[in-house]
Amino acid sequence: MGDGREMTMDSKGAAAGFAALAICESLLLALSDLKIMAKKEADGVLEDAAAPHRGAGPSTQDAAMHLEVVNIIDRIIAGGNSIPR
Repeated sequence: MGDGREMTMDSKGAAAGFAALAICESLLLALSDLKIMAKKEADGVLEDAAAPHRGAGPSTQDAAMHLEVVNIIDRIIAGGNSIPR
């Protein structure tokens, strides 16, 4: 970064994940607002994205991460912001 605040691999991965989430969420909202995709269809896309994380189960190594992914997607479906502030 040049200002002494170097990013770790974990923070770079998290930043990439947040950027991807914001882009996808914006695209779904735009498609819905422009009547290209109904809200029900957009919600279906989100449900499809959540499904493998819902099925991951509590015994998986990254269970907490899967649960958080589901929570984020559920917030988007409910109409809230995907990234809590």
